[in-house]
Amino acid sequence: MLLNKSIYILGYSGHAYVILDSLAKLNVKVLGYFDFEPCNSFDNFYDLEYKGNEKLVDLNFIDDSSYVFPSIGDNYIRIKLVQFIEENKLAQTNIIDPQAIVSNRAIIESSVYVAPGAIINSRALIKKGSIINSGATIEHECVIGEFSHIAPNSVLTGNVIIGKNTLVGANAVITPGVTIGNNVIIGAGSVVTKDIPDNSKWVGNPLRML
Repeated sequence: MLLNKSIYILGYSGHAYVILDSLAKLNVKVLGYFDFEPCNSFDNFYDLEYKGNEKLVDLNFIDDSSYVFPSIGDNYIRIKLVQFIEENKLAQTNIIDPQAIVSNRAIIESSVYVAPGAIINSRALIKKGSIINSGATIEHECVIGEFSHIAPNSVLTGNVIIGKNTLVGANAVITPGVTIGNNVIIGAGSVVTKDIPDNSKWVGNPLRML
């Protein structure tokens, strides 16, 4: 999908660095970044051109040959960035690191990032704006809701459903058939064996609500 295309990123800090490494492996040209203000020269070790605050500049210079990608890890900020991309009718894409393993029977919607070492198996559905981070496993027939973040080395076994704007922390394990609601935080290392309601925070093994 990125063949013969170039890209701009929205946001240029921690999570963006991982995305930029993936883009380098894919030989995709990064034309610059948008952010509130330019980063200092020490942090600009990818030597990207600052294009301004995306809400304050004329975006007409971005044509159909270039994508715009939200490179922020925070779910709620990423929602706003994707809304901005859609409102301005800018082209969206996915970024899938070459070291990820993704079934050709999986479905991945727009503005999704899949990091190195991630595994997405058959008939999984990854919805818009989500992150499948380094080494995470998404087993068969899982559904990841819009703007959710599956953190490094977490494991979602078969038929797990994750709602919108939900964070599954690093090294968490979700057992088969579990449904986790919208706006949920599952803490790092947690083991989830039961359905989880919307708007809640859970940690531990055994699991407990905060």
